[in-house]
Amino acid sequence: MLKPIISATLVLLSATLALGEPALPATNEQTTVILAVGAPGEAELGGHFGQWATNWQNACRQGNARCLTIGLTATNQLSDQDRLKELLQNEPKTGQAELWLVLIGHGTFDGQEAKFNLRGPDLSATELAAWLKPFNRPLVIIDTSSSSAPFLKQLSAPERVIITATSSGYEQNYARFGEYLSEAIRDPQADLDKDGQTSLLEAFLTAANRVAEFYRVEGRLATEHALLDDNGDGLGTPAQWFRGLRATKKASDHAALDGFRAHQIHLVRSAADRDRSPEQRARRDAIERAINELRNKKGELTEDEYYRQLETRLLELAPFYP
Repeated sequence: MLKPIISATLVLLSATLALGEPALPATNEQTTVILAVGAPGEAELGGHFGQWATNWQNACRQGNARCLTIGLTATNQLSDQDRLKELLQNEPKTGQAELWLVLIGHGTFDGQEAKFNLRGPDLSATELAAWLKPFNRPLVIIDTSSSSAPFLKQLSAPERVIITATSSGYEQNYARFGEYLSEAIRDPQADLDKDGQTSLLEAFLTAANRVAEFYRVEGRLATEHALLDDNGDGLGTPAQWFRGLRATKKASDHAALDGFRAHQIHLVRSAADRDRSPEQRARRDAIERAINELRNKKGELTEDEYYRQLETRLLELAPFYP
C-alpha cells in the first residue's frame, strides 16, 4: 500500500521547497486588458458604464496590466467595432501573457444572434468568435451586458475563461453584474481564500452574490443570473452551484463543472505571484490542474496508483512554493 508514501512525500517536499523555484527565463510580457464601453442609450447609464470602466482601469494600474479602452472618447475615422477588431488583430496570438476583453454596456438578442451594442455597428457573438479564433494564449472574455449568455457558447474554447452577466439571451433588462464585478476584481474583501489576491473566480462569485442581494433587498424578481465557463464545454456554471470555491451541484447530464481555471487567474496579483514570470505561472497552473483532474478521477484508479501519481505531481509542484 502506498499511503505511507504521502508521509515520505511531505518530508521530501520540505527538502525540495528549500531549493527555490525552477530557473526559468524572465519575460517582459504583461497582461493586456481591452475595455470596450458600449453605447449608453441614456445619459445616466453612460455615467454608470464610465465608472465601471474607471474601476477596471484602476485595477489594471494596480496590477501593472496594459489597458486599452474603446468607447469613452470621440470616435475617429474608425468605428468602435473596427477599432476593437484592429486592437485584437494587433495582439500577439501566442504566449503565456493573458489577454482580457471586457464588454461594458447593453446587449440584445433576437432569438438567433446576440449582439453587444457599440457606437455605430454592433458586435455580434459570431463576429467576435471569428476574431478570436487565431488566438492560442490565455483569454478572459467578460460580457457584462444584458442578453449576453449566447456569447458564452460561441466563444468557449480551451484556455479561455468566459463570463456573462446573464444565463439566457432573453434576460434583456439592464444588468448590474458589471458594476459589482468591476469593484470585486481588486477588492481584498473578495479574496475568499485569503491568499493575498482576488482571483477571477472569487470576483465572479462576489459580484453574483451582490447582484442576488440587490434583488432580495429591493424585493424584486432577479432578471440576471451570471455564468462562468472555464473548461471549454460551452455550458457555464452559475454562482449558486458553488459552495465556497468549488462547484458542488452536478448538471443533469453530468457535464464537467467550472471554476478551477478561473481561480488561477488574477488581475491584481500577490507579491509572490508578481515575482514569477508568465512561464513559471503557466507551469505551476498546469501542474495544479493535473492534480485537480487526478482527484476528480480518484474512483477510477487503484489506491496505489492514485497515490503514486499524486506523489509525482506534488513533487513537481513543490519548487513553486518556497
